[in-house]
Order: sequence, then C-alpha cells, then structure tokens
Amino acid sequence: MSDPEKLINIGPKSSAWLRQVGIRSREQLVAAGAIGAFIKIKRAGFRPGLNLLYALEGAILECHWRDLPEGRRGELLLEAEAASVGLPPARGKAMPPAEPVRMIYSDEDPRMNIEPTYDAHRDED
Repeated sequence: MSDPEKLINIGPKSSAWLRQVGIRSREQLVAAGAIGAFIKIKRAGFRPGLNLLYALEGAILECHWRDLPEGRRGELLLEAEAASVGLPPARGKAMPPAEPVRMIYSDEDPRMNIEPTYDAHRDED
C-alpha cells in the first residue's frame, strides 16, 4: 500500500505483508476479504496475530478495529480457524516431535530368517 492510500489500522509491517502477498490497494483488500487476506499472509509463512485479522476487517469497513462488534470478532475467529486447517506451520515454528518408528516384518520376509551371529572372541573370556 502506498502512503497516499494509507488504510486505517494498517501499519508499515502489515502493509509490507499485504504487498508481499499481492494486495496493494483497498480495492484488492476488499475483493480478498479480511479472511482471504489473513490466510494469504499465513500461507506466505508469516505469523499474523488476531489483531491483524481485526485490523483488516476494520480497514475494509473503514473503522477502528476496536470498534468491531464482539460478535463479529468471534465470527472472524471461527472463520479464520476453519480456513487455516491444513496450512503448513509458519516459518520458525517447531514441528511436533516425531513418533517412534516401528518395523513390522512378516513371516515371509527373508530378514526374519537370519541366524544370530556370535562373536567367537567374546566367548573366550
């Protein structure tokens, strides 16, 4: 967003994120919607907070984000959570720990018929 088109609630960092995901005007923001823009930012690997979601909605409605009704904020939160399902974790966010690996062999597997080997030198002790 350029300075002449400064939107309410949108600071320099949010503006940079929007530009990086291809939203450069109020018209493009309105077309994408608050949820669409928020999800684009998340998909780009950024970690936006809920305040950005509310700020985007406020920018579309041309009001301060704190003036959004509590019910609308709740709706936005539910929509954002539903739209975020299946997104990869944000950059820098740790992946959940890996689960133990279990090897399962069938009776027909040739690896199961290996005779144990013993070290002949160990038995001399």
